[in-house]
Amino acid sequence: MQPAIPGTTYQARVAAALRRAVAAGHDALAVYGDREHAANVAYLTGYDPRFEETLLVIMPGRRPTLFLGNEGWSYAELAAGEFDRVLCQTFSLPGQPRDRQLPLPVLLAEAGLSAGMRIGAVGWKIFEPADPGATDDWLDLPEFVARALRAIGPVRNATAMFQNPEDGLRAINEVDQLAAFEFAATYSSQALRNVMFGLRPGMSELEAARLMAVPGLPLACHTMLSAGPRASRGLPSPSARIIERGDPFTMACGIQGALNARAGFAVADAGELPAGIADYVEKLAAPYFAAVSEWYGAVGIGTTGGALYEIIHRHLGDPFFGVGLNPGHLIHIDEWMHSPIFPGSTIALRSGMAIQVDVIPATHSPWFTTNIEDGIALADAALRAEFAAKYPEAWGRIGARRAFMADVLGIALKPDVLPFSNIPAYLPPFLLSPRRVLALR
Repeated sequence: MQPAIPGTTYQARVAAALRRAVAAGHDALAVYGDREHAANVAYLTGYDPRFEETLLVIMPGRRPTLFLGNEGWSYAELAAGEFDRVLCQTFSLPGQPRDRQLPLPVLLAEAGLSAGMRIGAVGWKIFEPADPGATDDWLDLPEFVARALRAIGPVRNATAMFQNPEDGLRAINEVDQLAAFEFAATYSSQALRNVMFGLRPGMSELEAARLMAVPGLPLACHTMLSAGPRASRGLPSPSARIIERGDPFTMACGIQGALNARAGFAVADAGELPAGIADYVEKLAAPYFAAVSEWYGAVGIGTTGGALYEIIHRHLGDPFFGVGLNPGHLIHIDEWMHSPIFPGSTIALRSGMAIQVDVIPATHSPWFTTNIEDGIALADAALRAEFAAKYPEAWGRIGARRAFMADVLGIALKPDVLPFSNIPAYLPPFLLSPRRVLALR
């Protein structure tokens, strides 16, 4: 059964956002979205723009108003949230009809925004103190939208209300949302498993990617798969290049709510590795697996982001490993929402968080890299009971994954850790021998 977010949940999310907005001194929120940055609008309405921009205006005492272009107009009727639709053809694609066009400022006034109102603008990016010159009136909205809002009154960036890694509205998920993420992760992780067990030298990257067999669910990012010289860059999509024995190889599949990735060499054993790196497992893959295994054993409700960061850098702090990004982050409809895991972080992880295990060495050396990238959720006893009762099939998968990690890999998880991947911590360093995986002794 594919989980669905009920309309009452969207109503509760809008109400919670309004309470936060009023407490922060905003008279209204203007939530922007587009094809690449749909998560905040989708969180509040269930509508994800496929081609166009969109803007959701919410304020106390009125139904939310969703501004749509030509192609989003009818599609938005399928969304489970409550809102009034307003056609704003400026949001439509270039060259499409503008025959029913009204100026955006007029439409905003009709939606209830009036002169002098203090508006919280929600885009998708929180500007950090380390961003040179950043102030709370920096917006990541298109200029024509920002200008129309500023003509009404003072506008401040309110994105942190949704994406703050400590208490943002999207940092804590309801049981239905977590179940939807588990559903997505089942497919995205199985896609990589299909490749690992079907990969053969002589096939093209495109043929290898075809093994993923993702069933059309909305993607969180472009599919990534590459072998040979391009693989060290990590992000390329598959090409017609033929995969050769001995190639470095990397792949990732991201569906909204989940992303999984693996990397290694297209070899059957150490004897087939490129010259000079016969110690690939001892030098890179084994220390990496030990680090991620300790991370898995430590993560849980109340664990601080700083503690998880310290584990990884205690194992992999040598410049050889080249771990530069946060060793883990929050995941949502968007693949990277924010991260509570950074040096010295005192943010304590909470029940309802969905977390991406994401530790990527980037050696840019003959040893290439290795990678375990999977999703988990944290759930206290009450949330676990609710999940098990409402989604028994998913709960069965989660239990089987926990047992596999403990019994086969030797990784004991805390009771509140729910692995969402079908290949949890599964790391075959020699990808042509997918049943030979690293495990703790």
